Amino acid sequence: MKTKNLTLLEAVMPKFENKALVLIKDIGLILSFAILTGISAKLKIEIGLVPITMQTLAVLLTGALLGSKRGALSQLTYLLMGLAGVPWFARGGGIAYISSPTFGYLIGFIFSAYFVGWLCEKGWEKSIEGAILTMFFGNLILYLPGLFWLGKFVGLEKVLAVGLYPFIFGDLFKILLAGLVLPMAWKLVKRSEN
Repeated sequence: MKTKNLTLLEAVMPKFENKALVLIKDIGLILSFAILTGISAKLKIEIGLVPITMQTLAVLLTGALLGSKRGALSQLTYLLMGLAGVPWFARGGGIAYISSPTFGYLIGFIFSAYFVGWLCEKGWEKSIEGAILTMFFGNLILYLPGLFWLGKFVGLEKVLAVGLYPFIFGDLFKILLAGLVLPMAWKLVKRSEN
């Protein structure tokens, strides 16, 4: 099987010809990764307006494993279900979360998962350098709406100190972790194809 334009998950999952089975598989993957993001939100350290969570790693891996469309749909599902009342955001859920200082990051999850998925569909995550760059750019895209939204609450002069600087070390660790694991996983997939 050629793995050139497949995501890692597509390369290892069974293939279905039946459109109904493909749809069921896609819905299952989208929901599963939305749940993973919700669980990762609860793995947190409270440090102020913006908690440290494992969500960014979940979002980056969602894009890498599901691809652009399913990755973005998974994060959109996470967002909409949280706004509908599922208490799986870092600090709860419900429509009132729109007025939370961290809401912009949740919007960024959708764009980040899409972009990471798009790069992975092009094969960027198959090398360590490409995977690290993919995760770095995905993280950057995640922060843009997050910092913009947070700036409305803390002001532009404090936004980086509150919403970026405390997370740099942890994000670099997550980027390196994903950047090392994804290419190693691809090597295992290629080895099993031979």
